[in-house]
This record gives sequence, structure tokens and C-alpha cells, in this order.
Amino acid sequence: MAEEEFYRIKRLPPYVFAEVNRLKAEYRAAGMDIIDFGMGNPDMDTPPHIVEKLVETVRKPRTHRYSSSKGIPGLRRAQAGYYKRRFDVDLDPETEVIATLGSKEGLANLAMAITAPGDVMLVPNPSYPIHPYGFMIAGGTLRHLPALHEGRFDPEEYMRGLDRAMAHSVPKPVAVVVSFPSNPTAQVCDLDFYRELIAFAKKHHLWVLSDLAYAEIYFDDNPPPSILQVDGAKDIAVEFTSLSKTYSMPGWRMGFAVGNRRLIGALTRIKSYLDYGAFTPVQVAAAAALNGPDDCIAEIRNTYRARRDTLVDAMGRAGWDIPAPPATMFAWAPIPKRFDNVGSMAFSKILLKEAGVAVSPGVGFGEYGEGFVRLGLVENEQRIRQAARGVRKVLDNADSLLAEFDPEAA
Repeated sequence: MAEEEFYRIKRLPPYVFAEVNRLKAEYRAAGMDIIDFGMGNPDMDTPPHIVEKLVETVRKPRTHRYSSSKGIPGLRRAQAGYYKRRFDVDLDPETEVIATLGSKEGLANLAMAITAPGDVMLVPNPSYPIHPYGFMIAGGTLRHLPALHEGRFDPEEYMRGLDRAMAHSVPKPVAVVVSFPSNPTAQVCDLDFYRELIAFAKKHHLWVLSDLAYAEIYFDDNPPPSILQVDGAKDIAVEFTSLSKTYSMPGWRMGFAVGNRRLIGALTRIKSYLDYGAFTPVQVAAAAALNGPDDCIAEIRNTYRARRDTLVDAMGRAGWDIPAPPATMFAWAPIPKRFDNVGSMAFSKILLKEAGVAVSPGVGFGEYGEGFVRLGLVENEQRIRQAARGVRKVLDNADSLLAEFDPEAA
């Protein structure tokens, strides 16, 4: 049999982060201490009351049986309760809420549910990879919308880009993805933008998929809104959330899709063929998280805020100006000007080799991410300051490092 790649595998581009990950493993094996800002993997402990509920539930043998792919009723009610408290949005737990194995799985399976071969999907660029590639895997065609204008999200520029995309796409797009607060760019939006987007989408018969995974990781006095707060948004929109960052539960793989009944119904149907849902004790513990006290959320948020402030201050003192992110657990940083000509991938490799500091090259999130790197706030403040000392050495020796740099090796 010919050694040809399978159809869907051929559609996926090379994984940009693979080379950086390979180098991290190589340097660690050689004994190098890597300060790793590369992966958005929360490092804080899951709050004790959530863990205790998991342990209590797992001791009950009946909870070891198959669960429900759409989520146990108590968990769906808890998610509806969260939306009512946080956003004043009413949701029917039976028809407008489904539990997912993290927001990533939900996005990917909804893409499978609604995408016909050749359908055009509008996705942000730079973007969290599942936003475009979920549709690509499902057989869709992508049209990229620039997510930034001069390094920041500009609602007016975005809407102009959306207008152009609708005018010049054949066939007409089926859906648009938005993600605020954004991974990787840490940008935020307000309800006025969502109102304009919903009106546009209704006019052009677009589904809207909103990724709100970082709803609770914000650093000013304005909590990020939900797109479902817009009157009539549930007519065309579905929104994804996750417990991974809010409660530091990344490995638990628990998220939700809520909103439009037709989209939730399609996702429910697809998932009924694919899985039996998360382990029941995980779902029970997730319900305890949503129904429980909010002080643990504030504590997690404050830890990220302190790390953000330390990162911006320490890197600024080292000579690298990083804009303070208003939300998320990431900083989106322009690469230092001295390294502009080599790009984000080469700068990431130089930083890793010379300073033992790992970051994610912006180009890995789409071509419009070139010129930036993403730093995850997943190291403590002492380690952040240590990383800044390594960065200072790289910047102080930029000329000699660039003189030795081999573009072919990058």
C-alpha cells in the first residue's frame, strides 16, 4: 500500500510548535533548567472543596458506570445557574446546555456537526489553533480575519474585514468564530461589539461561535461579557466555556457549550455517537465548583494578576517592553526590535538556547501572529524574575547572537 498521508492529515499544516517542543525536551535531557512560558497549562492547585467532592463521589461504585454524553442533569443546571448569576442570561438546561470534554472538544465536534465539505468558515488570525483547524479537519474552507490592527483589537477594523470577507467569499460563509478574552492575544471586547456582530450575522445568515474560556481571568473592573447577553443572540449563537482556567482544572477536561437550541442539538447528536461523557465523579465535582464559593476564583485571578505585573515590570527592566494584558493567562509580546528581521520562530529558539526561556512563536497561531510571541503566566514570580535576567543577557548580546545565527537552522 502506498505511503500516502490520509486525507484529513494532509489538510493539516505542519505543527509550528513541534520544533520548539523538541528543543525543550532536548535541552532538558541535557540538564538545562527551562523556564517554560510556552504552554498555557495552569500550575495552581485545584481548590480543595472540588477535589474533596471528587473523592467523595468516586467512592460510590454506582458512579463508575457509563455517564451521559450531554452531561448529568445537575451539572447542566449548575452551568445554567452560573450564566444567570454572572450574565443574567436564562438557559434551559435540557435544550440549551451541553457538557463537553473541555471547550476544545466541544468546538471540534460542533465543527464536525455543522460543516459540509467546502463550507467557508470565518476564523480569527492569530487564533487558538482549534478555531481554524476544527473546521479544516471537518472538511471546511477557511477565510482568515485579521484579529489585530497595529497590535490591538479594533472593533471597527474587524467589522470592515468581516464586510470584505462576506463580499469576496464564494460560497458565502456559514459561520464566524470569535474569542474574547482572546488566546493568544489577550484582547477583550465589549457588549457594543457583540451587538454589532450579532446584527451583522443575522443580516448575512451566519452562525456565531463564541469562545469564552477566559471569562473569569480578567484584571480590571469590567468582567468580560457573554455574547448571549445581546437580545436575540440565542437565535444564531452558541458559546463555549471551560472550568480549566477558572478553577485551575485543566486535566479534568470539563467545559460547556450553551445557547442556540439547534446548534446544541446538533452537538448533542454528534457526541451521542462519540462518547459517554466525562467520568461521573468529575461531573459531580464540576457541579460543586459552579455551585460553590467564588473566593477561589478571585484567588486564582489575583495570582495571575501578580504574575502579569511581575512579568511586565521585570521584562521592561530587562529591555523588553511587553504590553500588560487586560485578561487571560497570557501576554502577547512584540519581539524586541533588534530581532525583527529573524521572526518569532527564530527569536523563540534563540531565547530558549541562550536564556533557557521558552515562549510560543506568534506565527504558530497564524501568519498574522508573526512579529509576536505568547508568554503563559504559568511560572511563579521568582522564576519570572530569573527569566528576565536571562532575557537581559540575550538583548545585551543581540548583535553577536544574530551574527552567529544560522537562518537555515531556524
